Amino acid sequence: MRQPTAFTVLIAVPLIAMLLVAGCGAGPLDAASTATPPAAAPSATTAPTPTGTAFNPTDIAWLQLTVAMTERLLPVLDLVPTRTTDPAWRRTVSQLAAAQRAQLDRAHRLLVEAAAPTTNPHEGHDMPGMVTLAEMTALRSATGTPFHRLLAGHLRAHLAQSVRVAAAEQQSGVQPAAVALAAAVARNGTADLERLDHLDPD
Repeated sequence: MRQPTAFTVLIAVPLIAMLLVAGCGAGPLDAASTATPPAAAPSATTAPTPTGTAFNPTDIAWLQLTVAMTERLLPVLDLVPTRTTDPAWRRTVSQLAAAQRAQLDRAHRLLVEAAAPTTNPHEGHDMPGMVTLAEMTALRSATGTPFHRLLAGHLRAHLAQSVRVAAAEQQSGVQPAAVALAAAVARNGTADLERLDHLDPD
């Protein structure tokens, strides 16, 4: 079982529980090296935004996790045009990729607004919802229906995990823009999971 990183001690209790259950682990990296720098944590979680609304630890943790998960997913989506000619898969993934990039951009902008650390505390981690290096290799080697099966499984894992952690942010986050983004992630993820029902091979 993966061991929790030191980063998890800095975030709000509901999201701590979510990440620990999810298995946020340090993998081959030293846990201390992946923690948010102690000096940066207070300003990242308490600094007011230009509108006077502060980000709490859950907001910051969720935004950082969302960025890490999305950045791991995009290379998977970029494989689709070269691995399948199915128009339905291409169309669905193109729409999904556009939405994911828009959400990633919003998350990045909110982290800048929050004056959060620019380093990724999840760098090098293989967490639920993330495609591993070995899985990426398998995707690159597959085409057609075998590729669709692999892709569907990875998309379901990513979307389901995104919806779960977005729910934690909606429950315990306080910054309106971050909570609104979490609501959009949950809403879009649920809709995308339903769309996969019509594409997922038997």
